[in-house]
Amino acid sequence: MRRSFPDVVSAKRVVAVRGRGYSGRMLDFAAQYAAFQRRDPAWDGIVFVAVKTTGVYCRPVCPARTPLARNVRFYGSAASAERAGFRPCLRCRPEAAPFCPAWKGTRTTVERALALIEDGALDHGNVAALADRLGIGARHLSRLFASHLDASPLQVALSRRVQRAKCLIDGGDLPLAQVAQRAGFSSARRMNAAFAKLYGRSPASLRRKRPPGVTMQPNGDQQWPRATARATAPSVPNRNSG
Repeated sequence: MRRSFPDVVSAKRVVAVRGRGYSGRMLDFAAQYAAFQRRDPAWDGIVFVAVKTTGVYCRPVCPARTPLARNVRFYGSAASAERAGFRPCLRCRPEAAPFCPAWKGTRTTVERALALIEDGALDHGNVAALADRLGIGARHLSRLFASHLDASPLQVALSRRVQRAKCLIDGGDLPLAQVAQRAGFSSARRMNAAFAKLYGRSPASLRRKRPPGVTMQPNGDQQWPRATARATAPSVPNRNSG
């Protein structure tokens, strides 16, 4: 007997899914699409939504109009969406999504590998060295990543480097050479090539123009200086108003 939408995508079920080792393939399309329609924040970082008609992938909380179900595909990681040829949405900024693989909280080999990748294990090392630290072979590690993330360790590492760089670009005015270094790229040239392939644009072109003293918050909002915020900040409609 098929379960109803409320039963499948209830908040309690999402919490349970997070804790017991969920794989994106365990939920059916309808359940994921229902959560996407609600812009359910419980799924942020758990799944990524790709839109076939635009070639863009988003977070499930993206404020853009919900596309038709027939034009949507779901992925368990940003890397797998990028591997399929989709580029990150510049509105909801998938790089700012919480880094929370669906099996987070369980002590799995994949989670340990992801933690090491997040710490830069593949920024200057290779998959064989990473696998050795985990006590397994490189081929087995690649099979695990293909099974859980539908992407290779190198693809995941590159995706994370681009995401870190995008956050640094949005959040400050560091020179691009320093952005590349802090994000884990071996050079600004490699970072430029990665952005050109993924976004079709250079890192510099993605840097948002903003007034002096204004910084970007992780959610993409502007943070105005306290002394001038009331006088200079643009009027923004109340999100809670009808």
